[in-house]
Amino acid sequence: MSLNDLWFLLIAVLFTGFFFLEGFDFGVGMATGLVPRNDQQKRLMINTIGPFWDANEVWLITAAGAMFAAFPHFYATMFSGYYLVFVFILLGLILRGVSFEFRGKAEGKWWTGTWDACILIGSFLPPMLFGMAFAALVKGVPIQQNMDLKAGFSDVFNGYTVWIGLTVVGMCLMHGLTFISLRTIGEVRDRARVMASKFLPVLGILLAGMVVWTYFATDLFARRGPFMYAAVAVGIVAYVLTWYFLKQCREGWAFGMTGAVILLTFVSLFVGLFPRFMVSSINSAFDLTIYNASSSHYTLKAMTIVAATLLPFVLAYQAWSYFVFHKRLSEKDHLEY
Repeated sequence: MSLNDLWFLLIAVLFTGFFFLEGFDFGVGMATGLVPRNDQQKRLMINTIGPFWDANEVWLITAAGAMFAAFPHFYATMFSGYYLVFVFILLGLILRGVSFEFRGKAEGKWWTGTWDACILIGSFLPPMLFGMAFAALVKGVPIQQNMDLKAGFSDVFNGYTVWIGLTVVGMCLMHGLTFISLRTIGEVRDRARVMASKFLPVLGILLAGMVVWTYFATDLFARRGPFMYAAVAVGIVAYVLTWYFLKQCREGWAFGMTGAVILLTFVSLFVGLFPRFMVSSINSAFDLTIYNASSSHYTLKAMTIVAATLLPFVLAYQAWSYFVFHKRLSEKDHLEY
């Protein structure tokens, strides 16, 4: 495996890990408008992700940093073409983080109502826009010979990208609902599990539409047919098992299955793209790949040494935080947020 291959793999792992971990964060945020009956239950839901949400976003920051250092042409082309999309993603993430911190600092319907609305907006916008951006990336955008991207409105905002964006939102919402049922006890746990069961058919329609539309709108199935068909088959099994484990009240396994659907989706995306990063809708010769978009061999080698040294500590810290805060929460516990 070359260093170019290795850093493509690491970036794929970082983005996939981000959507697995931050996916339930986004889902819990969106579910605050669906599950709770009162303010105490809403606070309980927010506290389920209180110790984790900011650490989960480190995966996104690390992925962006790795892109910048390992594949600067990819970083420059994508960020210049998607610049408005990323501005709104960043605003959504900031709005969400600020809302978590400020909501519990004062009382009053206007105060909490305002931050509740900000949590909903900040939890919906990033997965929706990320889904649209990745969909445009695999469908093809007008990258020119000099790696300049001049994407118009319809290149990012069209039927396919909107459907994929909604599907990513749906996956995050389902992942969040199973996480709430896993991390709480009492009425919130039951309501989250029932809500997840009711939403599952909607998610099934979104996922089926994503597979069919991707088959016709991109070349992923043509390039990686056996892997893509296998991923779809495993995804169907995970989807059915989600329904089964929800019926059995085995929330941990249900959470694992919703996470598996997210993992399969993003792993399939990167496998279908490899060795490309971005597909040019003008000419396949203008595609951005791990070869024409990379840094020098020396830079990649230095980055590999740094990553191999520091990454184990980062992963160990995050695993430790999940272990420490694994206990289920109830409305009687001290709620910080």
